[in-house]
Amino acid sequence: MDGIIPLYKERGMTSNDCVFKVRRILHMKKVGHSGTLDPNVDGVLPICIGQATKVVDQLVHSGKVYTGEITLGLSTTTEDLDGEVVEEQRLAEPISTEKIKETLASFLGDSIQIPPMFSAVKVNGRRLYDYARAGDPVERPQRKITITQFDLQGEPEFDAKTGRQTFRFIAGCSKGTYIRTLAVDFGRKLGLPAVMSDLTRLKSGGIQIGSCVTLAQLAEAADNGQLADILIPLDHVFEENVKIALDDDQWAKILNGVFLTFPEQTEEILALTYEGHIKALYQVANAKQHLYRPYKMYLQNQGTH
Repeated sequence: MDGIIPLYKERGMTSNDCVFKVRRILHMKKVGHSGTLDPNVDGVLPICIGQATKVVDQLVHSGKVYTGEITLGLSTTTEDLDGEVVEEQRLAEPISTEKIKETLASFLGDSIQIPPMFSAVKVNGRRLYDYARAGDPVERPQRKITITQFDLQGEPEFDAKTGRQTFRFIAGCSKGTYIRTLAVDFGRKLGLPAVMSDLTRLKSGGIQIGSCVTLAQLAEAADNGQLADILIPLDHVFEENVKIALDDDQWAKILNGVFLTFPEQTEEILALTYEGHIKALYQVANAKQHLYRPYKMYLQNQGTH
C-alpha cells in the first residue's frame, strides 16, 4: 500500500512518536513524516507510507501555513513556553493594533533567519539542542527563508496586571522557517522580549487541517478495511507538474532508465505517468533538443488501493 496519510498530530507527542504509532497500526516499516512538529505544537503532519516515502523531500519543501499566538513582555530559552524565562519587561501600555500590523508586514519576503538553539538543526553532526543542553558554544547556521503571509488575527489583548500583551496571527512560510524565532524577532523589532505562546500548523504539503485524521481514526479505518478512503495518492504531490502519459514503448524505456525526447516540452521537470499513475520525474538534460533524463523514479507506484 502506497500513499500519504493526512495526519492530525496532537500535542504531547513528537513527530517520530507518530511514525512509530502508524507503523504499529499499519504493520508497515516503510513509514516517514514530512516536516517535524514540536511536541507542544499540533496540526498537519503528512505521513508517507510505502512508495510515497520517496516523496518526503518534495513534501518537506512545500510551503506551510500556521496559526498561533505571540506574547510580548517575556522571553525564554526555547523561544516558546516550554523553556525557562530569561527576560521579562513589563509593557507600560499596549502596542497599538496598527503598529502590530505594520511590524508583521515588515517580515514579508525573503530574509535570513538563525534557528533557535533548542532545535533539531545539525551542526558538525550534532543537534543544536544537544549543544544547548551541554552548554557548549556553537555557531548556528544562517538560513534563507521566505514569508508569504504574516497577518494579525482578531484583536490584541493587554493584561495590565502582568504588563504583557498577546495577539494571534496567521503565517505562511517556506521550508525551514522557525515560527518561534519569528516571534522573538518580532519583539526585537519593538525593543521587547517576546515568545511564541501557541502554534498550530494549518497546512503542509498541500494538505489542509480540515482533511486530517487522528491516530485513533486511522486505527479505526485500518480495523474496518477503510484505509483507502483516507490515503492520498502519491500523485497528489505533483499536481502542479506538467504530466506526460507514456505509451508502452516509452514505459519499457523508462524501466531501463533511458533518456527520452519530448519535442513540445520546455518545462524543467516532467511527471511521467503510465496506466494512470506517476512513475517517474524526468529533468531536462538538453533544452535545445528537448531531451530529458531520469530524476526521480516511482516505478512501483500503484496508487492507494
